[in-house]
Amino acid sequence: MRLPALPATLAALALVATGCTGSDGSGAEKVADRLAAQLQHHTLTGVPLESRSTVFDDQVAALKKYDVAVAASRVKADGDAATADLRWTWRIGTRTWTYRTTAHLARTGDTWKVDWRPDTLAPGLTDQERLEVARTTPARADILGAGGRPIVTQRRIYRYGLDKARVPAADVPALARRVAKAVGIAPGPFVTEAKAAGPKAFVEAIVLRPSDARDHVDPDFGHIPGALVLAGTRALAPDRDFGAELLGQVGPATAEVVQKSKGRVESGDEVGLSGLEGRYDEQLAGAATTEVRAATVTCTPAGACTRTGQKRVLADWAGHPGSPLQLTLDVDLQAKAERILAAAGGERSPASAIVAIRPSTGDVLVAANGPGNHGLNAATFGQYAPGSTFKIVTSLALLRAGLKPQDMVTCPPTIDVDGRRFKNYADYPASRLGKVTYRTAIANSCNTAVIGQRDRLGGRALADAAASLGLGVDHDLGFPAYFGQVPPASGETEKAADVIGQGKVLAGPLAMATVAASVAAGRTVVPHLLAGKAPAADPRLPLTAPEAHALHDLMRAVVTEGSGRFLASLGGDIGAKTGTAEYGTARADGSLPTHTWMIATRGDLAVAVFVETGESGSQTAGPLLKSFLS
Repeated sequence: MRLPALPATLAALALVATGCTGSDGSGAEKVADRLAAQLQHHTLTGVPLESRSTVFDDQVAALKKYDVAVAASRVKADGDAATADLRWTWRIGTRTWTYRTTAHLARTGDTWKVDWRPDTLAPGLTDQERLEVARTTPARADILGAGGRPIVTQRRIYRYGLDKARVPAADVPALARRVAKAVGIAPGPFVTEAKAAGPKAFVEAIVLRPSDARDHVDPDFGHIPGALVLAGTRALAPDRDFGAELLGQVGPATAEVVQKSKGRVESGDEVGLSGLEGRYDEQLAGAATTEVRAATVTCTPAGACTRTGQKRVLADWAGHPGSPLQLTLDVDLQAKAERILAAAGGERSPASAIVAIRPSTGDVLVAANGPGNHGLNAATFGQYAPGSTFKIVTSLALLRAGLKPQDMVTCPPTIDVDGRRFKNYADYPASRLGKVTYRTAIANSCNTAVIGQRDRLGGRALADAAASLGLGVDHDLGFPAYFGQVPPASGETEKAADVIGQGKVLAGPLAMATVAASVAAGRTVVPHLLAGKAPAADPRLPLTAPEAHALHDLMRAVVTEGSGRFLASLGGDIGAKTGTAEYGTARADGSLPTHTWMIATRGDLAVAVFVETGESGSQTAGPLLKSFLS
């Protein structure tokens, strides 16, 4: 067994072993030092012994995974007998257990040997006792949503598996294969696990919610000899898909997690492996109550020992329960958004997301990912070209440069910039071409009109406008959050692409919902998902109330006369902006696939809807937005 290096503090203590002194010369001292050195490796191998211990390995077995420093000192000889003080410092998880014992040595001729006794290992230990470490982990704390509603909490589960104690050993492989088939898991690994488990072990095959059992478990399961279902609880969300990409997963600790925990986590612990569950594992998990005990055993002449139930506590440390993690998610709205995305397509559908923010507070109410994301957290950490939704940012920069919503601009079918031709989306209304107001150009999302105004924007104008709306400035919010980028354009073509949300401009649903929220709030909003995690916005050019009002009027025009007219039937003061952005590799007909977007404000709600591949913002993302706002 390769032992880990001792922590620095334990290693320093171990060095003391080389400095012990005694009255009989160096012989006993050297043997005491040798004993201390080997005990640090949980073994007596290499130590000269008066008689070989038959129980040492069994007694220390439960502590072999813990580091220990042993220092020998005060070696005192009296004729052919000697004693040495041993100072033990164990690292039991995150706790330290320190005590002293006495080692006995005997001399025959010129040779000193250790007269090993069990109480040299631990105070008062006898041949009839074995050391054990008992850890009791508290139930995992809840993750809560808005209003303190539980999101992840202890929910009922069923553990399906094979009870080896109820079947002949020879039948285990065949029965394990039947159990695996009945619960829908791969039989090979389960058969291997069942064969390797102890003769009386319950070998778990799958853990299911009661609502999932009907779909996953064959009725034949109950007729398989040894098949067993154990009821229990586990920290779970309302359903397997609820906020899955954001919340993360809980499961058995991996070797990597154990190593990084520095003793807090041990093999077999249930820990957060990803998402918020992983990042806040220490808070949610609390600390285990730990005891080091001497358990009494009875042994047969053949050496088989069983515990009697009698135990002495040698050391103990009280644990504590975890603390709930408070989120701002609205449980009902999150569930609604996920149902809408699921209804739009299954796992073969494009990646999609809906994010909703309360502008007045910055609370993230929804961070929903579609079934086609396959674990990708597109909602808060997606990085995509935002297309024409970014025209709200460009409009702020142009307003600051002196353009007014009623100013006339030109919206041609195409526009050439340094040899590259830009055009409007395929079904752009012909009646809105030519000379139109800037308000009309935004309402109908005219690319060429916005590109034609790019010369008004110099230096940091676009980046400053983005920052004023909460885009392009990173914050550590305690969860994966991407706020986009608006880098300087390297030329006129790139600048033309940037102002319509392509080029090198990137954002995600969270970032674009933040833009909409800032417009609605009349100030720069920094969204937050965790209670107490709300850094203040500090843009170089703060958003003003008149600017926000003008932007809201532009978004309102999208609904009253432009590409978002289908939202008008919902009533209320809804503002919106559609977006489509080309990406990727051209299809056979030469066209490029397109990201589709739509952002909106309605009262104290700001929403961004994203579908990775679709027809257009109004045709693909729009219906999802309308369903959400309905």
